[in-house]
Amino acid sequence: MSKIKIFSLGGLNENGKNLYVVEVDNDIFVFDAGLKYDNERTLGIDYIIPNFDYLIKNRQKIRGIFLTHGHVSNMGAVPDILKELPEINIYATKFTMEMLKQNLSVEQIKTAHLKEIRPHSKLEFGKLAIFPISVTHSIPDAVCYVLYTDDGAIVYTGDFVFDSTMIGNYKTDIGKLAYVGKQGVLCLLAESMYAERAGHTSPNNRVADFIRDVLVKNEYRIIATVFPAHIYRIQEIFNEVSKTRRKIVIMGKLLQDTINKAIANNYLHIDLNRIGDLANLNDKDVVVLISDEKEKPFANLEKIIRGFDKYIKLKETDTVFITEPAYEGIEKRMALVMDEIAKMNVNAVALSSKKHLLHHASREDLMLMLNLINPKYYFPVKGEYRHQYANAMIATELGMDKDHILLKQNGDVVNFVDGNLVDSFEHIEVDDILIDGKTQGDIGELVLKDREMLGENGIVIISCTLDRQTKKVIAGPEILTRGFIFVKENYDLMEETKRISLEIIEDNIKLDIKKVDYTKIKTDVRDKLGKYFYKETECKPMIITVIQEV
Repeated sequence: MSKIKIFSLGGLNENGKNLYVVEVDNDIFVFDAGLKYDNERTLGIDYIIPNFDYLIKNRQKIRGIFLTHGHVSNMGAVPDILKELPEINIYATKFTMEMLKQNLSVEQIKTAHLKEIRPHSKLEFGKLAIFPISVTHSIPDAVCYVLYTDDGAIVYTGDFVFDSTMIGNYKTDIGKLAYVGKQGVLCLLAESMYAERAGHTSPNNRVADFIRDVLVKNEYRIIATVFPAHIYRIQEIFNEVSKTRRKIVIMGKLLQDTINKAIANNYLHIDLNRIGDLANLNDKDVVVLISDEKEKPFANLEKIIRGFDKYIKLKETDTVFITEPAYEGIEKRMALVMDEIAKMNVNAVALSSKKHLLHHASREDLMLMLNLINPKYYFPVKGEYRHQYANAMIATELGMDKDHILLKQNGDVVNFVDGNLVDSFEHIEVDDILIDGKTQGDIGELVLKDREMLGENGIVIISCTLDRQTKKVIAGPEILTRGFIFVKENYDLMEETKRISLEIIEDNIKLDIKKVDYTKIKTDVRDKLGKYFYKETECKPMIITVIQEV
């Protein structure tokens, strides 16, 4: 019998940043390692990943990171983890591994520990085993994982839908899922993103009819935004374009590389004669595909709107087509983008998030998964807490005991001993790591506070020059401001700022002319000017004092 721990370092009560840990005695299995974006709050931050200090402390126990599919919300943190844990094995199916290699190449990370796996081929780890099963998602080769233990199987679904029209590399193996359910499942971890939505996700995840309608009703150039890793959507676009006389121009190295890999590995089936080049970019009836690096929404489209794109300039005859429905967290940004396009007198079309869905499980999909797997315990994961709660209510409706439904936050540990849930208040410390550009490690809250202060209240720099021998002021104080006030209209405030600064500097010099405490001067200037500025303007700018001797 075993002692089993299940917890999340990211992915609960949030969208993205998925990282789930299953610890069986002295073996640790990590399922997914993703990132997320937060454009509203984190000034200048490119992306956010989970704090993985727990994995670093327990690196000897880790048997591998098992990736369900090639979206950054599920594998985007792997490059950052490999910088700290280069010896860790990464397991993924063929196309997921291709996407990961592409990301690692961009980050210039080399590793010999990438293990390509096949669905329905068991991986042995001593007395434990991992069994990947094909599931349907918007990207080929997506899998769920079954971890076999002496106390029953632990199943992590990843992202999935049940859609009978999806075949080949997109097909769900329902028979294998049912077989696992009959063998005995201790715990099922299933996604929650669409748990509040009634019915099945299918057929609302398929938008071929809508794409066809856009192509027919708009005779001039169409600029379509796509997510590079949403291969199924790209296939739908190519299928419908092939029924017209239009050509497609693919913009951006990331998107071109992704499509080329998908074609080379037989994941995309398209007529290569339909693919144009830059010479076709301004053709009357061309379809231009644009994407955003690491799927950051609308970044390249916003660049086009502002006129900064090197190749594409919007014309009034154009149609901008956003080919993915807005998901929670980007609705506001999408609305602002659509508004800016309208101001340019350009037509814009977007999928409705009410009529069109992403490839995630709705209520009926989750019910079917629960019936197939028939778990002893149910652990809703992946989504805001209200989504997890709605997912838990689905299990309750199916007759599952409330004590066997596990609603947790990141870091909360679920403990099983000999196959039974043991109440505990164990909690793993969790946090966000904020990544800015190529900066190694966490940016930190202090940096964000400085950025917030600069953005909201601006900066004031006090510059003064002293004589090295006599310590007398020979120049200044000079006042430089940015983002605080309009200097020409605030002459009195600037003069009072100079007076206060000079008074503080001279008072401190009188205390000890041989050894001036410049740190105390800077602190006094910041404190007194801070109070003065807030009294006069109700603003708190960043105040920096620079004193030099000549």
